[in-house]
Amino acid sequence: MPGLYFEELVEGEVYDHPMTRTVTEMDNVLFTSLTMNPQPLHLDEEFAKTTIHGHRLVNSLFTMALVGGMIVYDLTYGTTLGNLGYEKVEFPNPVFHGDTIRASSTILRKRESKSRPDAGIVWFEHRGINQRDEVVCLCERAGMMMKRPAEA
Repeated sequence: MPGLYFEELVEGEVYDHPMTRTVTEMDNVLFTSLTMNPQPLHLDEEFAKTTIHGHRLVNSLFTMALVGGMIVYDLTYGTTLGNLGYEKVEFPNPVFHGDTIRASSTILRKRESKSRPDAGIVWFEHRGINQRDEVVCLCERAGMMMKRPAEA
């Protein structure tokens, strides 16, 4: 199992995740439509031409979900007990069709669970970065992580 246990997550450690993904028009239109978001900034090229960006933006919730998925294999695959919540979410730069996104994570802090002796809470910062090295998504979240099981 590639995910890390609570004990293996070190405060201040930075993880540059190796997966990258080029965002397509299909990703944006499908995600926006599946989530029933009628915002023309994501769906209507002619409308988007009249905005400050000049063309459609990728739905920011897709961007956050993409970054959230990119971190799983390295950090939480099979070792998380659940996401406890997001404390901060920012989108400092837009994502456009054709942008390639990569992710980086920092372990902000951690503590043992007060209610579960087999778990701890870890606060993560995840960053989505485009091919121009611009941060496009920044979020801080808390997750309940498994402790390493006792050896049999």
